[in-house]
Amino acid sequence: MVQIANTKSDREWISKGLNIGAEMLYLTQDDVVGLNIDREEILKMTREALIEHGEKNYEMPAKIGVHPYDEVFYHAMPAYIPKKNAVGMKWVECYPSNPKKFNLPQTTGLLTVNDVESGVPIALMDCAWITAMRTPAVTALTAEALHPDAETFGMFGAGKQGIEHVKFIGHTLKNLKKIYIYDIHEEAMDNLIKEVQPTTNIEIIKGSSPEEVVKNSDVLSSATVILRDPLSIVKDEWISKGQTIIPCDLNTFWDPKTTKRADKYIVDSKEEHELFSEMGYFPDGLPNIVGETGEVLCGKVKGRENKDEIIVCSNVGMAVCDIVVGREIFNKALEQNIGLKLKL
Repeated sequence: MVQIANTKSDREWISKGLNIGAEMLYLTQDDVVGLNIDREEILKMTREALIEHGEKNYEMPAKIGVHPYDEVFYHAMPAYIPKKNAVGMKWVECYPSNPKKFNLPQTTGLLTVNDVESGVPIALMDCAWITAMRTPAVTALTAEALHPDAETFGMFGAGKQGIEHVKFIGHTLKNLKKIYIYDIHEEAMDNLIKEVQPTTNIEIIKGSSPEEVVKNSDVLSSATVILRDPLSIVKDEWISKGQTIIPCDLNTFWDPKTTKRADKYIVDSKEEHELFSEMGYFPDGLPNIVGETGEVLCGKVKGRENKDEIIVCSNVGMAVCDIVVGREIFNKALEQNIGLKLKL
């Protein structure tokens, strides 16, 4: 990553490629993808963002949102990470019906990057790719911290997020032998296997039921829909000692009994989970939180302490990760003269 020593030198560096205050850099999704940032780089950026969060070296209010429909959300996600000279905001929306209804992506949005010294916008870019990358990166890093010796991984949801989770997980769980997947749409599972299996030596197995996936996996994750009322697709009685559960969809997919009886309930952001609870997303009450994901990664909170612990770590996504990645994308684009400079 480009390392900037302080805000003054940061501004001087930016000014070599951009007239700050008069123009900003606009990056399409193709521009962002075309920078060829690989998954190891994303993992490194995301780890650094999580550690800064764990060390409390950040400013990030809990994300606010609006919800035109029950299954839809818009989130405003600002953050400032001083060590990275990264400040900005992601404005993202999720419409699960988009692919079928309009042949559009489920998740779209924009991310702004600002100059820390003056506050003026210096970049505007697609955020869908960033979201699709940093979300599974957080899961993969969490799995590594809580269950590094796992040999099996189960993924619920075989859409874009599911595909990327399966691509990322082998980068951190080095002992993985099998990945089980499940989606209500069989064609989504077939597509995932077709796309990912040729790229990995880890066997990908199409689960016949959620129960089969649960009972065959050391580590489990889910990226489905986010609803106020839990669907409880995964029954509590299927969960065994020693499993690690890492949802990306709050408590939608899992039986609330499991999160309540888990030996440890960890979250990426206490403030965001408390806000979601106030909004009604935990109708049975928020489980007792023992710490945050970043605190585990930086060593402030203990992760797994014995092989029999049931651990649930709920990661709903934090702006610190988006803005750190977004700032590095801006750095690379400016270095490579990629993107369109627009007048402010």
